[in-house]
Amino acid sequence: MSAALGLLALGLDRVIGDPDWLWRRVPHPVAGFGALIAAADRRFNRPHWTPKLRRVAGVVSTLALLLIAGLLGHILHRLLHPLGWAGFALEALVASVLLAQKSLADHVARVGRALEGDGLAAGRRAVSMIVGRDPDALDEAGVSRAAIESLAENASDGVVAPWFYLVLSGLPGLFAYKMLNTADSMIGHMSERHRAFGWAAARLDDLANWVPARLTAALFALAAWLGSNFAAGRRALRAALADGPSHRSPNAGWPEAAAAG
Repeated sequence: MSAALGLLALGLDRVIGDPDWLWRRVPHPVAGFGALIAAADRRFNRPHWTPKLRRVAGVVSTLALLLIAGLLGHILHRLLHPLGWAGFALEALVASVLLAQKSLADHVARVGRALEGDGLAAGRRAVSMIVGRDPDALDEAGVSRAAIESLAENASDGVVAPWFYLVLSGLPGLFAYKMLNTADSMIGHMSERHRAFGWAAARLDDLANWVPARLTAALFALAAWLGSNFAAGRRALRAALADGPSHRSPNAGWPEAAAAG
């Protein structure tokens, strides 16, 4: 049933995506996760604490946040399960909200349309919506590379990984993964404030994405084979195996190298 739930959720996300009109009126679930993470950061990441104490506080806070997310997913499943097929469809609809397939595809396609239709300046504006770097120095090839790199990395974090945990353990697994991934983006970096407190979120996120990142690379190779020919798929797989481990991230290099191949 989890596999069927994952397939239906993926289909719903591809058709519906993240409608702007809805999320302008109600908060997105990830925004709720972010609010919980920010509250834990304010309450338990005290600047006057020693780095060791802040790391311990970060470990406890991260585990507590994952427990809360998983419990929310479990409660929602228990509420919807007695409704039969209607409840199953509602579960899939909820799950589709936490997948980013359509929104990611739309954002990247918008960069291509901007380049082709309105030129380099428009392409730079469009790619600035999906990458963190300054696009003003990028030429047309650079804009294209930045968009494809963002697609490759976010295909793992935003589509394959949440889908993987949905299929593996239903809504509790999906909710827990999204909480962890959101925590990594908010507190899992090496700033002075978060180097100790965010250590657990960063390490657990690396661990959680280990399988999905490599699965994403394999899916890119499969897509290249099916969409072009066997040689294209082999190039993608060879590039992932050769260059994926060279990235400073233990996971991001795999889908990015496969896309490059």
